[in-house]
Amino acid sequence: MKVTLRKITKTPLDFELKSNEITFKGYLEYHTGKLILLKANLSGILIKDCDICAEEFKLSVDEDVEFFICDGIYEDDSDIELDVVEVLNDIVDMDELLNSELELIKSDYHSCENCIKSN
Repeated sequence: MKVTLRKITKTPLDFELKSNEITFKGYLEYHTGKLILLKANLSGILIKDCDICAEEFKLSVDEDVEFFICDGIYEDDSDIELDVVEVLNDIVDMDELLNSELELIKSDYHSCENCIKSN
């Protein structure tokens, strides 16, 4: 799903994407300047390899996601740190954002029930 950033206004634009057993649901809303706010929830089941025994297991996911999308290079003179994704062509690929969030979750340390019980 691709969204043109210049069409996003103060009225939230709802979205919902599914990838296997994961749902990415939330909204996009104009914030200020070139910034668009993304607020969403990732929920469902993600297949992951255990970081201890390397066996595949189902990881329950329920994560709130919030960051800004900038139409172009983000520049700010203030000392406030923001989580910003830069988009250079006025179009944000929501499937790509979903995949990035899933990869972030996968990169964390997770172990299966068997390994948790044995420790």
